[in-house]
Amino acid sequence: MTDGTRDRHNTAGTSERPHEIDLTSIRELRRLLAAHKMRALKSFGQHFLVDRAALSKIVQAAEIEPDDTILEVGAGTGVLTRELARRGGRVVAVEIERDMLSLLRETTGSYANVELLARNLLALDTSAVFGQEPYKLVANLPYYITAAALRHFLEAAHPPSLMVVMVQQEVAQRIVAAPGDLSLLGVSVQFYGRPGIVARVPAQAFYPAPQVDSAILRVDIAPRAALSPAERQSFFRVVQAGFSERRKQLHNALTHGLHYKNETVRTWLAEAAIDAGRRAETLSIEEWLRLWRVITSAEHRN
Repeated sequence: MTDGTRDRHNTAGTSERPHEIDLTSIRELRRLLAAHKMRALKSFGQHFLVDRAALSKIVQAAEIEPDDTILEVGAGTGVLTRELARRGGRVVAVEIERDMLSLLRETTGSYANVELLARNLLALDTSAVFGQEPYKLVANLPYYITAAALRHFLEAAHPPSLMVVMVQQEVAQRIVAAPGDLSLLGVSVQFYGRPGIVARVPAQAFYPAPQVDSAILRVDIAPRAALSPAERQSFFRVVQAGFSERRKQLHNALTHGLHYKNETVRTWLAEAAIDAGRRAETLSIEEWLRLWRVITSAEHRN
């Protein structure tokens, strides 16, 4: 298999197999990896989930129905892939590491509804894979590209209807934070949907165990984005400028980030009914939108 190709299994049946490898058993997982002359690669953020309770919580949070189409990225050993295949319809499992693809083909080979896709998840075109078919994204995201992965799928021309993903606990807390503790990442996710933490998952639920705990994050994505793609780019230009110097008051951060005179920025903030002395982390999504509309209107007049 080469990058960009698909592999759909042709054997029938999706119920749990009594003789398949237990991928939640560290002993069996080690044996499987050794048979494939493999080990977990830190460069790919490989920490394999081996906790069955956590698996159940992921699947339950995704509310999977028999006719659901599901995208899993970073499929790894297939431990989550098989759970999704037992409950859902079409399951597209994406994995970039070639040796892992060989292992994944073995562990999911008896599931006719699993489709393996060799691709970098950040290069995945969901419209090409699913057309206009609705799908859910359910995945244990690699830690090192979590923010980029979330942004890639939320900003896609054909985004998922629901995300249930495993991320670092600290990242999950930043994503669900309320105004006062909002970050650029939090704004970036909350702009597109409503995030919530389903459960904390301790480091010991993985093999090898990472140095931090994780959390299952569910994001209910709005059916339609609030702005057009061009408007979103303009909106996040303003938000990024506001967060560019977080220790500074908003008027100073925007002055430097947008390259306008301070008195101009203060006028815009006053028009948007936002105190110039506030900091970026205190603004709500609605306030950012209000400020963006004021700035956009002023720029169009000039």
